[in-house]
Amino acid sequence: MNITGKRILLTGGNGFLGRHVQDKLSDHGCTQIAAPSRDECDLTSQAQASHLFAEFRPEVVIHLAANVGGIGKNRRSPGRIFLDNMAMGVNVLDLSVAASVEKLVMVGTACSYPKNSTPPFSEDDLFDGYPEPTNAPYGIAKRALGEGLAACHKQYGIDSAYLIPTNLYGPGDNFDPDDSHVIPALIRKMTEAVDNQEDTVTVWGSGNATREFLYVDDAADAIVRAASVVETHHPINLGTGGEISIGDLANKIAKQCGYEGRLVFDSTMPDGQPRRLVDSSRANSLMGWTPKTDLDDGLTQTIRWFQNEQAQEARLTNGE
Repeated sequence: MNITGKRILLTGGNGFLGRHVQDKLSDHGCTQIAAPSRDECDLTSQAQASHLFAEFRPEVVIHLAANVGGIGKNRRSPGRIFLDNMAMGVNVLDLSVAASVEKLVMVGTACSYPKNSTPPFSEDDLFDGYPEPTNAPYGIAKRALGEGLAACHKQYGIDSAYLIPTNLYGPGDNFDPDDSHVIPALIRKMTEAVDNQEDTVTVWGSGNATREFLYVDDAADAIVRAASVVETHHPINLGTGGEISIGDLANKIAKQCGYEGRLVFDSTMPDGQPRRLVDSSRANSLMGWTPKTDLDDGLTQTIRWFQNEQAQEARLTNGE
């Protein structure tokens, strides 16, 4: 499909991933993009979502909108996270079918995989067990929406793509200490520890759990590619093939931030899934996609962005 001249509805387009996808779509030559904020259209409301579809009449829908956060947020708000993600996804799926959109791209999560899957996770492993409990409401909601997309493809013939990225990070991420994921949380902690000359920094968990991290710009590239070339409803993993322990990650971020104090791992806090690494061979074979940014370079760019933002906020606070 040539998406250049299509009317594209990008839900969650003002979020972390969404802003990068908007940039990629613009680079692709797309000019008819609707990316409403939640204040402009609350997708959990069927009435508001229906009005959006009726007004814009999308030909391509890329559904990124989600209620998402780190382990802390998932522990505090599991019900809200489940309900919001299910409501948004079902509304978008239902309205896309009714509008006979030409392509619907939905983005899932590696949190959907069973807790004890053997890395690298194959897309065929999705239903082999229960997800890690702290992320289960979010992971199950996204897993269910992937099945809903497949069912609608079979019954209504809607062209679709279902992508499962591993942990995302990069410039523009959420650095809120209460809601952020591990990389932005660690970058903030290390930066503030340097500024405040702290002797120790506490890191959640044992440090032994492993993760795979995908730079947000690479994920955005895959999503735009999928909108153009993918012709299957089967799930497609997006990852780098690199696995790192949280302990090694924390030390890597500390070094890049210039923090030389001691890291204390709080094993009373949850590790989450023991290991996370996905098999991305399907993305390569179906889309010709491979990520371009390695973890060291991605961390450098993310740290630089955050520290520049902090410096800008300080200048504004001081009236400069």
